[in-house]
Amino acid sequence: MPDKIRVLLIDDDEDDFIITRDTIEDIPGRNFLLDWSSSFSEALDLIKEGKHDIYLVDFRLGAHDGLELITQAVEGGSMAPFILLTGQSDRETDEKAMRVGASDYLVKGTFDPFSLERAIRYSIEHAKNLAEIQKLNSELEQRVDARTRELGEAVKKLEETNRSLYDAQVEIRKALQKEKELHELKSRFVTIASHEFRTPLSTVLSSASLISKYKTTDDDEKRQKHVERIKNAVSHLTTILNDFLSISRIEEGKIYNVPTTFDLNEFTAEVVDEMQGLVKLGQKINYTHTGPETEVTLDKQLMKNILLNLLSNASKYSGEGKQIFINTEVNSGIKLTVKDQGIGIPDADKVHLFTPFFRAQNVTNIQGTGLGLNIVNRYVDIMGGTLTYESELNEGTTFRITFPKHPTTA
Repeated sequence: MPDKIRVLLIDDDEDDFIITRDTIEDIPGRNFLLDWSSSFSEALDLIKEGKHDIYLVDFRLGAHDGLELITQAVEGGSMAPFILLTGQSDRETDEKAMRVGASDYLVKGTFDPFSLERAIRYSIEHAKNLAEIQKLNSELEQRVDARTRELGEAVKKLEETNRSLYDAQVEIRKALQKEKELHELKSRFVTIASHEFRTPLSTVLSSASLISKYKTTDDDEKRQKHVERIKNAVSHLTTILNDFLSISRIEEGKIYNVPTTFDLNEFTAEVVDEMQGLVKLGQKINYTHTGPETEVTLDKQLMKNILLNLLSNASKYSGEGKQIFINTEVNSGIKLTVKDQGIGIPDADKVHLFTPFFRAQNVTNIQGTGLGLNIVNRYVDIMGGTLTYESELNEGTTFRITFPKHPTTA
């Protein structure tokens, strides 16, 4: 028999405890152990003991509220998931709950054994995923600390030998700078991964919970809206994972330049047609090819990835109804230009544009990992090309890529 899931209900209304207890008892095939606390301070003490797997927290707790309790519990180091129980469903409460650390919320009087069981199960799995990310973060910090200690020992040995001291100090400074960059990269990775994974996961959880409430044909439109939200969230997760995988393969030297000969005009038109259905409302991708020559010898898959990344960025950072322009040209070399009418890049951020996980200060409200342009730049380098750009704030950005007419494999 599987271990019981220990649940603590924090609610100052005994009737709500009875209702919740009866609902949990109706959950088929699951083993739950429900405890109840009606006191704000008592509940915090119980949470500190860490004896429960999940907490159901009422929004109203006398002179306090559930959001305050969750905030204090999380600040106190609690890693267990919290589900907020509210008297009404509204987006503001949902967003507040997610911000303070709740993994889900349910509307009292509307959930049944099935939706409660699913919310508990999803919340526990979500908490496990976040704990795994924090574990990886801790392990990476330990590696950085160990490497830093090794470098410190190396400095002492070099000082003892007193040979080429100046050159040694220069090298050590470079190594320490690389370690600092590694630490900063780790911090950006954890921040981006935690945020970018949590946002779509929260969308999936909340939409999945709400879908169960729409049971009639009159609710088809609402149900379909949440299905689309789930699909979009899963698609976003897939994009994030693909970006992380691409960076990993590049770092491991597993990306190779394998040129083949193909028609650049036809190839680009196919990619543009594929992307046209994915851009924002009213946006249009305008493609032109300059000159009579169209045959090129390039790595077709890397080229497609470059095009998809640049066109996706052009759409993402441009408003609805804006135009996107792409031009290809074959003469003494192969040229690709992608121009948008988007928000542009601040001058202060241009020096960091191709840094992994870097995001410009004017795109913080737009989803993204900060890996796309880094991947594009490194693919171009692998293919023996050059990448340049021009950008004006609020006027748009133009990327220009040039490849040699007769590339070499790598």
